[in-house]
Amino acid sequence: LLNINVGGKLFQIAYKVLARYPITRLGKLALYTDPVKKLQLCDDYLVQKNEYFFDRDPSIFHYIFHFYRSGVLWVMDEMCPSNFVEEIEYWGIHLKYSQRCCRILFEEKQDELSEYLKIEKELEAELEPLESGTQFDGKFLGRFRKMVWNLIENPYSSVPAKIIAVMSSFFVLISIVGMTLSTVEEMKNKTGKMWMEQMEMICAIFFTSEYLMRLISSSSFKNFLRAAFNAIDLVAILPFYIQILFENLDDGDMQYHEELHKVENVSKLGKVLKLIKLMRIFRILKLARHSTGLRAFSFTMRQCYQQVCCLLLFIAMGVFTFSALIHSVEHDVPGTDFTSIPCAWWWAAVSLSTVGYGDTVPDTILGRMVAFVCISFGIILNGMPISILYNKFSDYYAKLKAHEMSQ
Repeated sequence: LLNINVGGKLFQIAYKVLARYPITRLGKLALYTDPVKKLQLCDDYLVQKNEYFFDRDPSIFHYIFHFYRSGVLWVMDEMCPSNFVEEIEYWGIHLKYSQRCCRILFEEKQDELSEYLKIEKELEAELEPLESGTQFDGKFLGRFRKMVWNLIENPYSSVPAKIIAVMSSFFVLISIVGMTLSTVEEMKNKTGKMWMEQMEMICAIFFTSEYLMRLISSSSFKNFLRAAFNAIDLVAILPFYIQILFENLDDGDMQYHEELHKVENVSKLGKVLKLIKLMRIFRILKLARHSTGLRAFSFTMRQCYQQVCCLLLFIAMGVFTFSALIHSVEHDVPGTDFTSIPCAWWWAAVSLSTVGYGDTVPDTILGRMVAFVCISFGIILNGMPISILYNKFSDYYAKLKAHEMSQ
C-alpha cells in the first residue's frame, strides 16, 4: 500500500490500483523507482512513517480517492467549479472520467460562473474611467492635468467637479429644448430666432470647453479618440461649427447663383444644413456619462444583443409570413390595400407590434382570421424577451449602483 498524507489526513491506496492510471500524479508516484523523481511529485516525504505528504485540500481528495478505487470521478454540486478543476488538474485526472450527467451539470455551472465573473468585470470596467490620477505623475504639467481630470472625470472628487457635472447635464437639456423650440412656428420670427441662436452658441461654447478640458487631461491621445463617450462629445459640438461653415458657404453660393439664375445647388445645401442641425439630437447621449440608468440600459443591450437579434429575426419572419398570407386571401377584394406582398408589410408590422393603427384592415372573414393569428403571435413574441431584458436590466442597474457607491 502507498501511504498518502493529504492536508493531515492519511489515505492508503494499493500500488496496482494506482498503476492503472500511469499518467496521473499518483500513478507516476507508484511506478517511479527513482527516489528523486518521487520527491518531485510530492511536497514532502516522511521517512519514519513512509508517507508522501501533499499540501492540498483533503475534502476534494476524497473524490480523487474514490476515483482510483471505482474508476469513476464523482462531482458534487456544492463544490466550487474553479477550485475543483484546479485540484483535479494537479492530480492529473481529466474530467472525462466523470459520469456524463455529472459532467454536463458541472460544465453548465462552470459556464455560469465564468459568465458571472465576466459580467462583473465588465460592470466594474463600465464605471472605471479610462485614465487614473496616478498616470499624470512625472508628465508635462502633471499636477495641472490631474486637477483638470478630477474636475471633468471625477464628479465625486470635489464640489466644483459636482457643479461641472450638473452643468453638463443642464446644458444638454437646454440644448435639446432649444432645438425643439426652434421648430415651433411662433419662434421662427426674428426675435425668437436670435434667442435660439444665442442659446445654441452658449451651449456650443460650454461643450467645446468641456471637450478641450478632457483632451488636455488625457494621458493618451489615441485612447481618448477611441473612447465612446468622447466620440459622443465630439458629435455634440461638430454640428454647430459645420452649420456656421455651411451658412457662410450658403451666402457665398447664393450671390454666385443669383448671377447665374441657378439655385438648385443652394436648395441641396439647405437640405444638408437641416440634416446637420438634426444631428444635435445626439447631444442627449451625453447624459449617459452621468446617468447610471442609461449606462445600465446600454450595458443590457450589449449583453443581450443575441436575444434582441433573435427577436428581430422572428419579427422579420412574422412580417414576411403574414404579409404573404393576407395578400393571398385579400388580393381579389375590390379596392383592397393589399395589392402586393410589399404593400402588406406595413400592416403585418403594425399588427405584430399590436399597435393597430387601423389604416389598413382586412375585409374578408378569412383575412380577419389571419389578422387574429398575426396579432396573437405578436403578443406571444413581444412578451417573451421582455421579462428577460427587464430582469437583466434591474440586476445590472443594482450592481452598477453598488459599484458606484463602493467607489
